[in-house]
Amino acid sequence: MSKTFANGHEIEPHHHPRDQFVYSITGVMRVRTRAAAWIVPPDRAVYLPARTEHSISVRGTVTMSTLYIARRVQDDLPAAPTVPEVSPLLRELVLALIREPVIYDEQGRGGAVALLILDEIARARRLPFVIPMPRDPRLLRVCNALLADPASRLTLDGWGESAGASVRTLARLFEDELGLSFIAWRQRVRFHNALESIITGEPIASVAERNGYRSPSAFSAAFRNVMGHAPSLLRSDSASAG
Repeated sequence: MSKTFANGHEIEPHHHPRDQFVYSITGVMRVRTRAAAWIVPPDRAVYLPARTEHSISVRGTVTMSTLYIARRVQDDLPAAPTVPEVSPLLRELVLALIREPVIYDEQGRGGAVALLILDEIARARRLPFVIPMPRDPRLLRVCNALLADPASRLTLDGWGESAGASVRTLARLFEDELGLSFIAWRQRVRFHNALESIITGEPIASVAERNGYRSPSAFSAAFRNVMGHAPSLLRSDSASAG
């Protein structure tokens, strides 16, 4: 299925009986499950196993290609939600299958393309784009607030009152439930948030300043350390994908 959504469109929490591969050819998607959140640029996709409840928010005009996959067809598909890299070959295969009828000929071209897509998804490199989310309601209040306002400069001390927990308790919850310190989790959220600005062409210097960095070089170095590549590479990849 292929569909275009306008900027700001919200797809409410739902799930599907089959696995779902969601790929945005243009624009940025924010995908959220109960356990994690992702900000997904055009050169990435999200793989959601069957019955995974999720919501999607649209940033920019998103042309979304969605594949629904029966788990029985291949054993080495992702068993948990993940963000696979979309290679040029996988991108073209998805676009080719979208042009086939919904009920395509499994013994013909559509079936051959579908089998290649399954192999490419199984082989695709998994990327560290996940923002883990907590179960504890006190920590969840803090995390939801930071997702809504990643630029907030409140320290853990400042979040204590609104969360209804001591600083020590919040610090322990971050480590126990998310495996990250407060600073590391907030940094990951900020970098994910910066993806949207980078892809739309905002100068790196401006993105760095709005996310609390004194210089573009410091921001780029920290971004590369967490995300695995420089922000400028993401911009060039997105341009070529379009």
